[in-house]
Parts: sequence; structure tokens; C-alpha cells
Amino acid sequence: MERTYIYKTLLLLMTIFAVVGCDDSKFLEEDPETFYTIDNVFTTSEQVDQVLATCYIKVHNIYCPYNNYGELNLWSYGMGNGTDVLDVPTIRYSYRFNDYSMINSEYGVFKDTYAAFYYLINTANTAIYAADLEHIMWNSESDKAYIIAQARFFRAFAYRNLGELFGGVPLVTEITSTPKYDYKRSTRMETYQYAIDEMEDIINDLPVTTAEAGRLVRAAVQHNLCQLYIDKGVLLEEEGGDAASAYNKAISYANDVIDSGTYSLMTERFGARKNEGPEFYYATSVTEQTADRTYSSAGYPIEGNVYWDLFQIGNQDYQNGNTEAIWCAQSDYEVYKSDGNLACLDYPAIYGPVFRDQGGAHIGGQMEDVGGFGCSQVTPTPYSRDGVYEDKWAEDMRNSEAVLRRVFLGNIKTSEYYGKQIPWDVLYKKNANGKYDDGAYTLIYPISCKIGPDFYTLAADGRVLRSIFRDDYLIRLPETILLRAEAKLRVGDNSGAASDINMLRSRAKCSYLVTASDVSIDLILDERTRELMYEESRWNTLLRMGGTVAVDRIKKYSYWNYPRLTLTKSFNLWPIPQTVIDTNKDVVLEQNPGW
Repeated sequence: MERTYIYKTLLLLMTIFAVVGCDDSKFLEEDPETFYTIDNVFTTSEQVDQVLATCYIKVHNIYCPYNNYGELNLWSYGMGNGTDVLDVPTIRYSYRFNDYSMINSEYGVFKDTYAAFYYLINTANTAIYAADLEHIMWNSESDKAYIIAQARFFRAFAYRNLGELFGGVPLVTEITSTPKYDYKRSTRMETYQYAIDEMEDIINDLPVTTAEAGRLVRAAVQHNLCQLYIDKGVLLEEEGGDAASAYNKAISYANDVIDSGTYSLMTERFGARKNEGPEFYYATSVTEQTADRTYSSAGYPIEGNVYWDLFQIGNQDYQNGNTEAIWCAQSDYEVYKSDGNLACLDYPAIYGPVFRDQGGAHIGGQMEDVGGFGCSQVTPTPYSRDGVYEDKWAEDMRNSEAVLRRVFLGNIKTSEYYGKQIPWDVLYKKNANGKYDDGAYTLIYPISCKIGPDFYTLAADGRVLRSIFRDDYLIRLPETILLRAEAKLRVGDNSGAASDINMLRSRAKCSYLVTASDVSIDLILDERTRELMYEESRWNTLLRMGGTVAVDRIKKYSYWNYPRLTLTKSFNLWPIPQTVIDTNKDVVLEQNPGW
């Protein structure tokens, strides 16, 4: 979307949500407090579009965390904290999201995630209602249809997420100006079906492509429908229904994206840095970043590749020639400086390692060589940092030094490793018994190019290197391909599933291509980790699998023993937040099993 435009909506929205807003404690309750009404606050179609723009902002804030530590609970959801791929480092011990002796239905992660999606629904409902007001003038019926289609997409998108995370939830499809305490839960199937019906109804009102980066296109709907039909099929399998029909519908919608000719995997170097690779300095300050202190000059050059190109500034949007970009959230440095420091990605801080404490004798500082000012809110598990690349899986572009950097040169002049690679046994402080120090292991780890660039836009302004300004993928073609592979597996087409997975493995120049006998849900989850680490919503992925997939993988791959000792229940749903149950005093909202 046009970057400055979406941040001009706040004053209008403060007024609107005084009319139809909900607070943290009453997610579904609306309480007008001014003389404004929903019918008179809107006067132009542009104002309706501004409310729609807020839907984009809300999605950005759920999945692309920015400089606001008040969002830690929401980050835990978006980051996949406590799953098989991300765990908690020692310095975040009190914030562990895998210790089930302390996790219950009142836990803030559940509450804030549930609320975030209902805020998105409330905003979408407001835009839909306002668009149909008789006095709003539109340039054309197609313009109006496009606005409404986008709003309905966001509402359906929210319900898909709520269904995957919480199961059946109240289906709120209209705004209300009076308190309401009698919401009723749908079933999980009804939640999915509602989202399916909405998505299918708007599919032709969204364009195939758009000139405006960040705006929704038809493939975003088709991708979500693919996932929704897989979700439906998993439930039908459990209930004894016609799961195969649902999975075949999922394959059909994936085909519409993958075989359309509009999208394709990027297989050749592209973008402004297509002839480059990343270059790092072993330095603890700007003044030490001199030509004789580069990784290249020290004998450790890093070669770029097309997967690295996918995550360089300016390369994310379809409008810029990236044919695997389906939907991207927009971030921009100039907007960041004028909007209260919101339009950025705080990936270096949130995901970045902390060398300065545990590795202090050999490496430290806050420069690019250590990933910027890392705060390590979460840490990759042994599985996601190393396990998925062991043995025959090692030769993989996604495991290359440009993409997942494992070489770190000492930048402390008194260190024996100054300008030389520090062995991981030294970084992890391996003792005589072969045991790694927990603090060192959970705070120091390889850095993905998705979260730690080799230069920072804000460095020239003397700002802390904790944020990056790069558009961020919300849907990228490889995820659609992996969804199709999953659907094929579920209908018994293992060869077709292997072929889809190998599309990605071939692009990644992997030496090992999978066979039909390799394919399983675990293999697909492994390939999702290799391709989509730091991109996918891992909690959604695990919970929608059904059965005990989530619990089994959390127990298997957690670094800590908390879940192995305390995760005694089997679940594939999060609990309904207790606050929601208590507020809805006129109708009992049943809690999910096990919570």
C-alpha cells in the first residue's frame, strides 16, 4: 500500500472506535461514548478506505512486530514461541511459553491473540457497514466492491486464524452499539465454513494483480481457501466425513495460484544487490568498520544467492519483479521517522542473539557482525537451528552462509580469535563433559538473513541497530506449494507431494531430493521449517494438524524439559481466554477440552 497514506487514518479511527470500539476486557462489547454515530461519522469513500487501511495495519502489527515491548504476548503467538522451532532463552525465563505448570486459560498470550483478531473483525465490520451507507459516493460499483471484498477478506482471515487456534468462536458479522453478553460459540467446523463461504464469495472482486504494493489480490484468497479446505478435511477425518473432497478442493485452489502463470519461484539472482553477497566487518563500533576488517579480507567471503536476494530491501513486492510474492506487509524508514516509530520490523531485537554477555571475551558490541542490538526474546531450538540440516539435508541454499550465518569472527582485539572464526564449542562454552552452558547456547545461535542484515538503514542516523525496514512476506508462493504438498499427502498422492516439495528443494540447490516414501507430515513440517522459518505462524501450523502433532513435536524438540515434564494433556486448540468466558455472562461459553 502507499506507505504514507495508511498512517493518516488515526484521528478518524479514534472517533470511529469511540462509536464502535471494544476494550481489552470486553472483546465483543461495543460502547458508544460520543454524539457521533456510525451513520454520521463517515462522509466520503476515502474515509471508508482509511478504515480498511487500518485492517492492513492491524495485520502488520500481529505478524510483523515493531518497537513496542507492550506487545510481548502477541509476539509469542506470531513468533511461534513454545513450539518446535522457537524456545525461551535463559534471560527470558519468567516469560517461558512452554511450561504448562503455569500456562492456563488466563495466560496473556491467549487473551491478546484472541483480542487482536476480534479487533480486526470489528474494524472490518465497520468498513463493510460504512461502505453501504447511502450517502457515501463511489467512483464506480467496482471500486465499492473491491473495498468490501478486502474488508470481508480480513474478517474471514481472522476467523480462519481463530478457528485454527481456538476452534469454534462467536461469529460476529455486524457492528452493534449496545452491550451484548450472550454471544454463542460456533463449532470449529462452522468457523471454518464461514471463512470459506466469505472467501469464495469475494474471490472475483479482488484483482489478479494490483499496482499498489501491499494490497490484497485474488491469490491471497485462493491461498487461504487452500488452507481452509485442508483444515476442514482434517476435521472431517476426525468426524468420519468426506475428507478427500475437502483436500481435493484445497489442491484445486492451490493449482489456481501455482499454475496460473502469474506466480513462479525466483530461480535467478535479482534486485539491486544481485551481483553481491553480504559483507560483514568484525567490529564493535562504526570507527572499527574499516576495509581491513571485513570478513572477506580475513578470508571468509560470503557468496550471495537467490534465496538471500528474497530478503534484501526492495525485493519483496510483486510490483518490483518478485514473482513469488503474493501478499506483503509494508515497512518504510521515512514513514517510521514520522509515524511514531511504528513502520518497521524489530526482528534483530526480538530474534537476534546476544553475544555481548556470553561471548564477551571474544565477540560483542551491537554492530552488523553480531546481528545488531539483539535482545533474544526467543531462541531457535536445536531442531530448527541445526537438526533440519543434518546429514543428507545439509547441502541446501537455505543452509548457506549467506542465508543462515554460522561463521562469526572475534571482534575483541585481546581475543585469540580476533579476526578468526570462533568455534561453536567455544561460543557454547562446552565443558569437559561435553555439556553446553544453557545461557550461552540459548543466547548465541546462527543468524538468518531474514532477521539480521549486513547493513542497517538507520545506522546513518546514529540509531540503535535493532530494527529493519523491509517489506515482509505475509504469503509467499512456497507456502502455497507446501500446502498443496500437504493436501496431496492427505489424499494419498505421495509422489505428487514429493514433486511439490522438490520444487523448493531444487530451487534451493539441495543435493538430496525427496522420494514418495520420504513424505510424511513430519517431513512437510521439516520442509516448512527450512523454507518458512521466521515467516510462518507456527502455532497455526501445528494446531491445525489435528491429533497430537503439536504436543508431540513440542515435547520432542523443546530445548528445555518444561513441556516434557508438565505437558500432560493432549490438545490441538488453545483455551478460550477466561476473561471472554466471564464477560459473556448471559450465555455459557464452553471451555476447550483440557483447559
